[in-house]
Amino acid sequence: MSKSLRSAADPGAVLTDHFPRDLTDAALTHSDASLVLDITGHGRWTVTVDDGMAEVTRGVATDPTCTVHTDADTLADLLIGRRSGVDAFLVGDLTARGSLATVLQIGGAFAPDVDLVTRPRAREVTACGLRTAYLEAGRADAPPVVLLHGLGATNASMLPVLADLAEDFRVLAPDLPGFGASDAPAWTYTAEQLFRWLRDFLDAVGAGGAVVIGNSLGGRLALELAMREPDTVDKLVLLCPSPAFRRFRQLAPLARWWPVDVARLPMIGLPRAVVMAGAKSMFARPDRVPQPWFEAAVDEFEIAMGYGARRRAALSALINIYLEEPFGDGGFWERLTTVRTPTLFLWGRRDRLVPSRFARHVSVAVPTAKSVVLPDCGHVPQLELPNVTMGLTRRFLGSPRAATQYRAHA
Repeated sequence: MSKSLRSAADPGAVLTDHFPRDLTDAALTHSDASLVLDITGHGRWTVTVDDGMAEVTRGVATDPTCTVHTDADTLADLLIGRRSGVDAFLVGDLTARGSLATVLQIGGAFAPDVDLVTRPRAREVTACGLRTAYLEAGRADAPPVVLLHGLGATNASMLPVLADLAEDFRVLAPDLPGFGASDAPAWTYTAEQLFRWLRDFLDAVGAGGAVVIGNSLGGRLALELAMREPDTVDKLVLLCPSPAFRRFRQLAPLARWWPVDVARLPMIGLPRAVVMAGAKSMFARPDRVPQPWFEAAVDEFEIAMGYGARRRAALSALINIYLEEPFGDGGFWERLTTVRTPTLFLWGRRDRLVPSRFARHVSVAVPTAKSVVLPDCGHVPQLELPNVTMGLTRRFLGSPRAATQYRAHA
């Protein structure tokens, strides 16, 4: 029996033969972590990471950082370099609980000698004085694409876009300041402040002139970059971007007064069922999205909300979205008319957070932009309708390759 076939039949063998022991080059693994591998029909193993070095033992750790469920063949494919963990996660051959960020960090270190463009590497860089975590996939010499996630999310919410575009682009997906594995400074999280961070990030990773794709808050940040420094952006793809409120601003005086530092105070977390319901409310048809994706997203949210600095960052960013001035010389809608970057807007007709009626206002402000309303979609089109979203994105970018086809869930 060949080594690879033997390994596929025996997870213990593939772990012994192929699991990397030195993870010091994998970003963020300088923190201690424990990952449980639950292999269908074969039992469980624990990977303990201590000061960048990994040890694999049979059995289950107490209170692991994360748990991965998969089968023996998929495990072998990941460790030998035939598939990426992101691909396996997106098609349902791998599920994760706990810290998905840790799963991505460790998975990026597998089979380092194998060139697998869809396998993201976890990296860190300093931007605006902040430790900024990001995922990078694709060829280093390919045209750059930067992915910006939404409020309360992490770069994991952009995984379908990363996996699809990595074949043809150098894809970089940072965690915005205050979210994911990046630092959470005591900022006010205005569009201008986040713009300064983004501009510094692009310089730090050598991604000037990138295509920028953003969802929700990430889309608003992408627009800020195009309004302030259009030469740094090639094209924009904006997935339900959050613009300045034109109406319902009656609570603005109260929001300006609200002390964001109150979010640092210890508080009782929301019941998981409430958080889950909130996550599903962002989709027109939640049954389109695999339940393990929701479980992973809720886990990440609950981990983040366990830290006062991250609660403060989320509240501050939310308040500033609401408080942004819509009109006047420095108002968002006046500034939006200056955008000349080729732009694709995608909206969800059933988006409860950013109503699709903003599409008509955007078309007036930026008549050169392409604006598409998806009739049966919510706030996160890259997760709810990845095939449609990536098909439209690829056509807009002029990419000849067809979009990756994800498994249908409804």
